[in-house]
Order: sequence, then structure tokens, then C-alpha cells
Amino acid sequence: MKSLKILIMMFLSAVSVLATGAFAQDTATESPSDFTFVQLSDIHWGFNNPKINPDYAGTLQKAVDAVNKLDPQPDFVVVTGDLTHRATTPEERIKRMTTVRTILSGLKVKDIRYNPGEHDADSDNGEAFKEFFGSGYYSFDHKGEHIIVLNTTEEEASLGDAQLQWLQGDLSKLDQDNAKIVVFTHRPLFDLYPKWGWSTKDGQKAIDMLMPFKHVTVFYGHIHQLNEHMTGHIAHYAAAPLMFALPAPGSQPKSTPVPWDPAHPYKNIGFRSVLVKADTGECVVTEHSLADTLGN
Repeated sequence: MKSLKILIMMFLSAVSVLATGAFAQDTATESPSDFTFVQLSDIHWGFNNPKINPDYAGTLQKAVDAVNKLDPQPDFVVVTGDLTHRATTPEERIKRMTTVRTILSGLKVKDIRYNPGEHDADSDNGEAFKEFFGSGYYSFDHKGEHIIVLNTTEEEASLGDAQLQWLQGDLSKLDQDNAKIVVFTHRPLFDLYPKWGWSTKDGQKAIDMLMPFKHVTVFYGHIHQLNEHMTGHIAHYAAAPLMFALPAPGSQPKSTPVPWDPAHPYKNIGFRSVLVKADTGECVVTEHSLADTLGN
């Protein structure tokens, strides 16, 4: 692991460090006001099957260009996991993370927040991810909203006791009636389809902690498709992927990637922008398909 950290530091010295959520926590108190953010998810940089995505080397840059055309520009961008496709060597993992960060540095908005997916973290317990992007879980406040980023890759697809204890402490500082909370994760906190790994083993514990709060919305990735689900009054929104789509839960024996449709390129690939209303905490979601932004 020591040699891995040395390799990472060599790459970091060659690439300027971006301001990320883990490194640039908000400390100033801001007056509540409406704002927008963008969620990117499941970039899977390093995936290279042209039958699934013939533009595997260009899709991320197209997404960056599309985000840069948004008006108004978002206050920040959150990437909800699987920035990279699972690598077989530490050197390849570092190379992929370096490339992703370099491409994302082309975003006009420089406040970029990250949390890991299993492809980023499983091979080395998240060590490379932490060196590049910081802690997998943290919180910050922005214009009256409390933002929580959770790491669902701890202890084999779970949050883990340490993170749950941290979450309890973080939430204990908030007013249950008035706090407005947005949560980002990679895996769904609820049991969407555990047979395919579309769940978080102890995610219900986090939901139980969030349930007393009146204004909570959760955004996640991992399942490579749009999906809306309610646990009580808490809405959970899955994001479109930026590399390949996956089938609907339980629609086939395995969750294999959906083949590319030449007649409708990029139709299942995209990102979302979200308007957060200061007075109610309501999240108004807009989905952006790359097919639409590219005129396909």
C-alpha cells in the first residue's frame, strides 16, 4: 500500500489538484437562496467495449461540454460513483483517475464533489480514491441546504458502523422540522434489487436516521438508469449513466449492459440538473439526455 501511495503522489505532482468537496468544505454561513447543482454518475472511465458504447472515449467530454452550456451554470457538480471502470493494477487505476479528473477540470464550475463507487474502491479499499478525491463521506452547507455525501462501498457494499455513527452525529446538529437535506450516494440506500447488488446492506439504518426530518431528497447512481422511489416521504432518484445503461431491475437473469442502439445513440446516457428551492427545500429535477444535447 505504501508503494501505491508513492505512485499516486507522483501522478498528483504532475496534475494540479482540483478543489473538491472533500478538500474544500464550506465553512461560511450563507443566506438561504435558490440554487442549482448537476449530478454526474457512472462514468466508468476505462470501459472499452464498442458494442456497448462505440464512443467510450468521448462520452465524458461530451457531457462536460453539455454541462458547460447550461444557463445558469450550476453552483456545484456532484459525481456519484464509479468514476472509473475496475482496473486490474494500481498503475492502471491511477492512470484512469488522473484522466477523469483532467477531463472534469474542463467544467466551468470548479466546485466538484465526489463519492466512490465499487469500481473505484473495491480493489484497494478506496485508498487511491481517497488520495485523489478525499474522504468518501462528508457534509457541507450551501445556501440554506445541508448536503450529505455517503460512501456505500465500506465493508462490502455497506455504510459501516463508523460512518453511521458519523451520520448520527451530523444529523444531531439539525432541526428536524426546518432542516433541508440533500443526500448523495452511489448505491441505493433501500433494497431496490439485492440479487443484482442494487442495495446497501445497512442502508435502512441511514434511512431511519433521516426519516424524522421533513425535507430530505436522495440522489444516487449505480443502477445506470432513471428510477424514482419513495421511502415514506423521502424521494430517491437514480441517475442516468455516462457510459452504458443497465436493464430494468429483475427484467433478465443478469444485469448485463444494454447494447448500443445505432438508431438512437446516447439515448440512455446523460446527467441531471436540479433546482433547489430555498423556501421549501423542494428539488426540481431536469434530466438531460446526451441524445438531446447532441441533436440525435
